[in-house]
Amino acid sequence: MRNEERAVQDGAVNIAFLSPEKSSRSPADPPADSKERLARLAKAAGFNHYLFAGFPHGDNGGFAGNHIFSNWPDSLVAAYDEHDLFHNSALVSELRKSSLPVSFGVSAFESSVTNPKNERITGLFRELGFRRTFAFVLHDADRQPYIFAFSGARADLSREEAMAHVFSAMEFLDVYARLQVTEQPLENLSSREIECLRWSAAGKSSDEIAIILELSPHTVVGYLKSAMRKLDSVNRMQAVARAFRYRLL
Repeated sequence: MRNEERAVQDGAVNIAFLSPEKSSRSPADPPADSKERLARLAKAAGFNHYLFAGFPHGDNGGFAGNHIFSNWPDSLVAAYDEHDLFHNSALVSELRKSSLPVSFGVSAFESSVTNPKNERITGLFRELGFRRTFAFVLHDADRQPYIFAFSGARADLSREEAMAHVFSAMEFLDVYARLQVTEQPLENLSSREIECLRWSAAGKSSDEIAIILELSPHTVVGYLKSAMRKLDSVNRMQAVARAFRYRLL
C-alpha cells in the first residue's frame, strides 16, 4: 500500500532551437521525437538508461505523478511506483540539497531512510544494469524543476564531460518546454490593469492605488474589475494569484 494517493500525469546533439510559438500539444502528449533525442543524449555520454521527471513536491511526490518519460522497462516503472520510494529516495534527497549534479551507485533510487523495500528495489535496478547514476535538476523558463537521471555501468563523468552533458540537457529542456502548452489569460491585460494588480498585490487599497497612480478611485476599481474578468477571477486575491502564475507581475 502506498504512503499517499497521487494523480498520474510525458541526444540533444544538434538540437535546433525552435520558434517561440507554442504548440497545441498537451504536456501528456510529448513531442514525438523527445524520447529519441534524450536517448541520443544518454548514448552519447555512455549511459544505457535515462529518466526525465518532474521534481516531487507537496502532495505530488509519487513516481507515476512525476514520471514524464524514460526508457526504463514498464515492469520497473510499475514496481518503483508501487514501492513509493521516489519522493524520499537518496537521489531526490541529495538533489534537494545541491544545485550541482550528483553521482550515485546502485542505491540511487533507494529510500534515503531505512525502509524494508530498499533491498528488493535495489535488486531490480542492479539486475537491469543501473550500476551508476548521474543526475541533476534543471528549470525551464517558467522556473519549473525537472530531474534528469542517466544510469549505466560507465565510470563517473569527468568535469568536462559532466559540463557538456548538462548543457546538452539544457538544450533539450529548452526545446521540450517550448512545445508545451502554456496557460494564458483569456485576454491580454493593459499596462494600467497590471499596474493596479501590482499595487494590489503589495497590499494597497483602491484609494491608495488611486493616489499613487494619480487616478480616481472609480477608475482604479474599473481597471481591477477588468483585470479580474480577463483572469477569470472572482476577487482581487485570485486575480493577483493568477497574474503571478502567468508571470504578469
